[in-house]
Amino acid sequence: MSKKHMRNIGIMAHIDAGKTTTTERILYYSGKSHRIGEVDDGEAVMDWMEQEQNRGITITSAATTCLWRDHQINIIDTPGHVDFTAEVERSLRVLDSAVAVFCAVGGVEPQSETVWRQADSYKIPRMIFINKMDRLGADFFAVVKEVKQKLHAPAVPLYLPIGAESAFEAVIDLIHMRRIDFIPDSFGSVMEYTEIPEALREVSRQWRDHLIDELSKVSDEITELYLEGKDIPEELLQSSIRKAVRNRSMYPVFVGASLKNIGVQPLLDGIIDYLPAPDEVPPLMGHHVKKDEDIEIPCDDRGTPLGLVFKIHHDREAGPLCFFRMYSGVVKKGEAVFNVNKRKRERINRLFKMHSNKNEPVSSLSAGDIGVTVGFKFAQTGDTISSEGVQILLEQMHFPEPVISVAIEPKTASDQDKLRKSLEMLKREDPTFTYQEDDETGQLIISGMGELHLDVLVTRITKEMNVAAKVGKQQVTYRESIAKTVEITERFSRMFGGKEHTAAVTLRVEPNRDGSGNLYRSMVPEDKLPREFADAAARGIENSFTGGIRFGYPVFGVIVTLADAEYDMMSASSFAYEAAASHGFERACSQADPVLLEPVMTVDVMTPKDYVGDVISQLVSRGGIVESLESKTLIEHIHAKAPLESMFGYSTALRSITQGRGNFAMEFSRFAKKEER
Repeated sequence: MSKKHMRNIGIMAHIDAGKTTTTERILYYSGKSHRIGEVDDGEAVMDWMEQEQNRGITITSAATTCLWRDHQINIIDTPGHVDFTAEVERSLRVLDSAVAVFCAVGGVEPQSETVWRQADSYKIPRMIFINKMDRLGADFFAVVKEVKQKLHAPAVPLYLPIGAESAFEAVIDLIHMRRIDFIPDSFGSVMEYTEIPEALREVSRQWRDHLIDELSKVSDEITELYLEGKDIPEELLQSSIRKAVRNRSMYPVFVGASLKNIGVQPLLDGIIDYLPAPDEVPPLMGHHVKKDEDIEIPCDDRGTPLGLVFKIHHDREAGPLCFFRMYSGVVKKGEAVFNVNKRKRERINRLFKMHSNKNEPVSSLSAGDIGVTVGFKFAQTGDTISSEGVQILLEQMHFPEPVISVAIEPKTASDQDKLRKSLEMLKREDPTFTYQEDDETGQLIISGMGELHLDVLVTRITKEMNVAAKVGKQQVTYRESIAKTVEITERFSRMFGGKEHTAAVTLRVEPNRDGSGNLYRSMVPEDKLPREFADAAARGIENSFTGGIRFGYPVFGVIVTLADAEYDMMSASSFAYEAAASHGFERACSQADPVLLEPVMTVDVMTPKDYVGDVISQLVSRGGIVESLESKTLIEHIHAKAPLESMFGYSTALRSITQGRGNFAMEFSRFAKKEER
C-alpha cells in the first residue's frame, strides 16, 4: 500500500471522554469488528488486559490497524489517566497526527490540557471530536469556546449537532451543507442525507462563513471567490482544510455520540481527507553517530532502515513484544538489525501488525508502518533500530520521575528470583517504573507515578505473573537538596597494591533555583586535568546524586561545579578522582544547609455545585491551597496544589463527600521544601 493511503493516528483525551468507545465504533464501521464491544460491559476490543476490563479504563496503548475508503489507518488508543502519562508520551512520539476526544459535558478537563501540551511539543496535527452529545449538560458551542480559550487552539467546526442531551439526533455537514441521520436499526451504519431544517439554516450559514473566513488565511483562491460572491467548490474547501491542518493553523471540529452510534463515519472520512500521510509530515531529525551531526530522515522505503521502539509488552508465551514505528527503509523477518542505544545486534524472528491483542503475521515492514517484532533481547522503550553500517540515533523520549513508592517482598524464598524477573520485565515495559534494594532493610522498593499506577503494577505482579508477594504501605518518594552555596577542596590519598593514589578537587555546590534538577559542569581545562580523570570526577558526582545527603533520598536541584583540580602525573588515578569527587560532594552538601523536599501535586477536582464547600474544606485540611475555581454548567472545577503525602486515600474521601459524583486528576507539579504539618 502506498504511503499516501496510510494514516498513523492516536486517539487521546481525558479519562472518561469516550476514547475507547469511539475506537470501538471505528473498528466496527471499518469492518474490523463484527460486533460492537462496550467498555461498560468489559467487552471493549482495545481494552484487552484483564485489569482494563475490570476498571473500565485504558492502561496500555493498544495498537490496531483498520481499512476505510481503501486507506490503512494505524490507530493507537492511549490512556487518559495521568498516572499512565508515559504511555501517552511514547505513543505521541511515533504518530503523524491525532484525534483529540472531548466530552461535551466536561469539556477541556485537566488531562486534556496535559495531553494537548504533549502533542504541541511533538508538533502533531490534530482533529477534535466532541463526544457524548447525548449526555445531560452537553454543550457543543461551550466546548468549542473552551478549546480556544484554554488550549489557545484555533478550533473550527466542520459539523454542528442537531439537538442536545436526550434530543441529540443528527449532525449538520457544513462543507456539503446537508443534514446527516444515522439509522439506529443499523447501529448507525446506514446514513441518510437530507436538507438542513429551516430553523437551523441561519446558524449553519454563519458557521460556514466562519469556516470560510478561517480558510481564507491559507487560500487566496477562497478569499477571491468569497469576495466576488461566487460558490466555493467543496474540493477547494477540503484541500484548504487539509493544508491548514498540516501546518497546525486550524483544528477541525467533529461532533457525535459514539455510544449512540452518531457521528463516527464523518470522523473516519475526516481522518482520510485531512490528516497527513507518513510522507507528508516534516522529516524527522536524527543524529548520525559516526559523523556526529544531525540529519533529516525522509519517509522513504529506499533509505537506511530506521525504526523507534515505542512500547514493550511481555507476552507469557512469545516473550517481549516490541512495538516499533518504521521511519525509513524496510526491515524483513529473519534479518539482523542494530540497536544503536545498546550498541547490540538484534534479530527479527517474527513480524506482526497488531489488531489489539490479536496479530497478523507479515514478512516485512516499511517506512511509515507500525508493527511488532518478537525476538529482541536488549531493546527498551525509546531505543533506535538502525543498521550497523549507518548508525542513526533518534531523539530520546523524556519521562517524569516516579514520586510514590512501596516495599514489596516475596512470601517464600522460591519466589525471590521470580519477583526480580517480574520487576525487570515491568521496567523494560514502563520507563516510569523503577525498583531498587534498600541497603538497610534489604527490601525491594518499587516506585511509580501515582497510587493507581502502583496498584496496577502490583496487581500485574501478583495476578498476571503469579508471584506470591507481600506489599507494604505506599510511601512518598522524597528528594534532598541544599539551601546555600559552599565551596570546598577535597584531597584523597591512599596506598593500594604498593602504589600511592592521589587526587585533589575543588567543588562548588549551589541550589538550582529554576527547578530543573541536577547539573554538573567542569571549569578545569584539559591541559590542567587529563580527560580520563575529569570523567572519573564527573562519575563520582553523578553516582553521589542518587545516594542522598542525610537521609539517603536522591539529590535534586543541585548545581555542582568542578572549580579546580590538582594533578600529579606520578600518583594520579581514576579511582582517586572518583573517590575525591564523591567525598567532596558529600562534605560540601552537608555544609550547605541540606533540606528535605517533597512532591507537590497539581490537583484538579470536578464536583457538583452542591458539594463545592465541603470539597474545598477537605482539600484545605489536607494541606492543599486552592488556586482558582471555575464554574461550568453542572459542575465546579477546583484548581489546587497539595503535598502528595496528604493526598493518599483522597479518591475514597472525595467519593464519600460527594456521594460518588466527584472525580479528580492529580499530576506532579514540583518538589518543594517539606513543611512540618
